[in-house]
Amino acid sequence: MKPELKIVSAAEAVSVVKSNDRLFFQGASMTPNLLIDTLCERYKELSNVEIFEIHTNGEAKYTKLPYSNAFRLYSCFVGDNVRAGVDTNRGDYIPVFLSEIHWLFRRNIIPLDVAFIQVSPPDKHGYCSLGVSVDITLPAIQTAKTVVALINPKVPRTHGDGIIHISHIDYAVEIDKPIHESPLGVPSQIESTIGKHVAGLVEDGATLQMGIGNIPNAVLSNLTNHKRLGIHTEMFSDGLLPLVEQGIITGEEKEIKTGKIVTCFAMGTKNLYDFVDDNPIVHFKEAGYTNDTAIIRQNPKVTAINSAIEIDLTGQVCADSIGAYQYSGVGGQMDFIRGASLSEKGKPIIAMPSVTAKGISKITPFLKQGASVTTTRAHVHYVVTEYGVVNLFGKSLEQRAKELISIAHPDHRSILEEEAFKRFKKV
Repeated sequence: MKPELKIVSAAEAVSVVKSNDRLFFQGASMTPNLLIDTLCERYKELSNVEIFEIHTNGEAKYTKLPYSNAFRLYSCFVGDNVRAGVDTNRGDYIPVFLSEIHWLFRRNIIPLDVAFIQVSPPDKHGYCSLGVSVDITLPAIQTAKTVVALINPKVPRTHGDGIIHISHIDYAVEIDKPIHESPLGVPSQIESTIGKHVAGLVEDGATLQMGIGNIPNAVLSNLTNHKRLGIHTEMFSDGLLPLVEQGIITGEEKEIKTGKIVTCFAMGTKNLYDFVDDNPIVHFKEAGYTNDTAIIRQNPKVTAINSAIEIDLTGQVCADSIGAYQYSGVGGQMDFIRGASLSEKGKPIIAMPSVTAKGISKITPFLKQGASVTTTRAHVHYVVTEYGVVNLFGKSLEQRAKELISIAHPDHRSILEEEAFKRFKKV
């Protein structure tokens, strides 16, 4: 007998959640907010419900009172919508590489009771698409005891591994609403300068990894004279589209999935979602694949572009906390920094403004007390600010300090030199 979707109301769908259950929420642009908000209305009748996720979009009521009396968040990446909750007794952060989150589910370290997702309507064969968030959603739905899905015709059907057959969806709720959009920002003059510096490091035929934000977009806008670029990344946004349209991104020199844009999620505008819809050149894979260093390193000239909150004079990178305050997460930075460094002619890059919006130097004598080391000093190669580019690979502690001071903001260089002399007695 051919399986059929069990279509129910949102209230009936979320009624499957019980006290002490462990839930998974699909994230990014695919966050199933209707299910999440409907579940939150049950806060008086539930207790000790644990939620696992990476970055989500939406209000995240489950981190706020009175809803948080019933829910506790364990986030593997901290976005702005849950940041306040994670840094209180209503939530917590799990330090983990994006490449390894799937093992938490598949090895039953974190057994999941219910997964909330959002998918496209089924095709003629009964398969729905996970759209633009395959990342850790695929292992979550493969291991959760119960899968509850929003069925939304606005979800793009993407190629790759992000599919689920209707026989594996226990409850479905129909919705017709655009998925979350993240418009491009306009790079500042400093970010544009950094983008030009980074673009100067990108070689023809390189395989790129970049995140979302003004600096990655500034880099992409400066690659219009490049050739034969490829993409193997954990995510991408609208900034990539002009380079595809101009024939600059072809992927022809990639060793892994030649000619394909490989990613595990995407965030952007409707233009981006229209581009990936039924587009065979874009392959959405789970994060355990896209962020696997053994896979990344097989591509040539992997150029990984990441950022930092602060870097100390030895090259230690903090990219996920401000002191002890959990700001974001480890994510995939180390996955790609390591993958790029092991790639033939690869270039791992940390790019950031020299100072914060308040004028505080991001190059510091020491990381703040309580700050996490996201990328160790032994892994750091290129560091870029608006004042230039340095390569720390093979440099001693004293040499690293000199290099980093040379790209610090001029207003802070004398203090950094004094601190370096105190520490190393030689700078």
